[in-house]
Amino acid sequence: MKKHVYVSVMAACVAACTTVGPDYERPATNLPNEYPVAAVAPDAAPLAQEWWKLYSDAALDDLIGAARTSNADMRLAIARVNEAEGLLREASGAYYPEVTGSATGTRSRVSNVVIPPPQPGIPVNRSQYQLSASTSFELDFWGKFARASEAARANLAATQLSRDVVDLTLAGSTAQAYFALRSLDAQILVLDTTILARRDSLEIAKARLDAGLASELDVYQAQGALSDALVQKRDAERTRALTERLLAVLTGRLDLKLARGDLFSLPVPPTPPAGLPSTLLERRPDIRSSEEALHAANAQIGVARAALFPSISLTAALGVQSAELGNLISRSGGIGSIGAGITGPIFDAGRRQARVEQTEARRDQALAGYQRSIETAFREVSDAIVNVGESAATEEELWVRLQAARNALDLSNVRYESGYSPYLEVLDAQRTANDAELAFVRNRQARLAFTVDLMKALGGGWTR
Repeated sequence: MKKHVYVSVMAACVAACTTVGPDYERPATNLPNEYPVAAVAPDAAPLAQEWWKLYSDAALDDLIGAARTSNADMRLAIARVNEAEGLLREASGAYYPEVTGSATGTRSRVSNVVIPPPQPGIPVNRSQYQLSASTSFELDFWGKFARASEAARANLAATQLSRDVVDLTLAGSTAQAYFALRSLDAQILVLDTTILARRDSLEIAKARLDAGLASELDVYQAQGALSDALVQKRDAERTRALTERLLAVLTGRLDLKLARGDLFSLPVPPTPPAGLPSTLLERRPDIRSSEEALHAANAQIGVARAALFPSISLTAALGVQSAELGNLISRSGGIGSIGAGITGPIFDAGRRQARVEQTEARRDQALAGYQRSIETAFREVSDAIVNVGESAATEEELWVRLQAARNALDLSNVRYESGYSPYLEVLDAQRTANDAELAFVRNRQARLAFTVDLMKALGGGWTR
């Protein structure tokens, strides 16, 4: 009868368990339905998850694949996910009793000259052997373990999404470094052409000086222009070597060597459709990670509040005990105990309440971080759309400028060789043409880099 009453009481206690602390609800965000700047491709198709393959470059695909598997930051992010998984398993294990076992054996001797003396027939040398298993279990009466498990689960999700942030950032950084490398290849090619043309101009100036048709000033100016182009090329070669080393670190291939490539063979991916909804921000892993961090901070409030209430625990032990090792496993040697206890705070000078206030403050911090991540993401998407559109328009204008500069250079060379204009016009036309060539190359690099910014800002592309 007592047993049934005890079981009924414990069942009622378990049924009465409640979960303290606020339940998580996604905060409302005040964002426009669409981005304020629309792109110019109304029929743009959704982008695949592996957005870098849109550039149709096998070398780029290989570099990004290596970065996603071998980069040290990626390995660190994966290790953090493994740690978070272990913390979740630990938090979930609090729902179950902890059982421990023990085995002891002692040999002791008592004195014959103590008061009272040992009773006759009882040996003064005594042995004791014991095997036992014990368990303790705290009822989750106030939902402390439930909230802790909820927080651990949210932390795991946040860590996994942080790994995705690293993955997306690595892919973007690798692509942009690769575009910078190909831009430098194109710039070096331009400078090689410029150097060749200026060597020819120097030879022409020397020939005209020997023929008495020009002064030494033309030769000095031609030599200075050639030296300037050589310095530009050396600087471009130096920057290329540094960029190649950056790619080596990003990919974990410290001996990386990349052959020259063509920047203009890389296609520009499609731009997003007009009226792109701002809800696409929800797919960004950094925003989702911030939200999971907010969820975890909210759950920790329940853990702190549960500490304000009494805790109920159950204990039990079962085993065998004998003075003879041979009689240890016998029916008459069994021992055991069972109990229940309740503990609760009486006076702690406000420490537990202070911990609740700390968790609430951390929740408010996480909320501010979540809202800031959304605002930052909205600005990044809008900026990337502007940059992609404006760099495309700039490329058209730079192409017109480049054609005009090339024609002006050809005409100035003809006029100089015919004696109709001074060499100063040739120098000016050469500088203008060289600047136009390099500006066109650099704008293409910037345009490709801006498309990567857009992919990253949208969490890896978009869907219609």
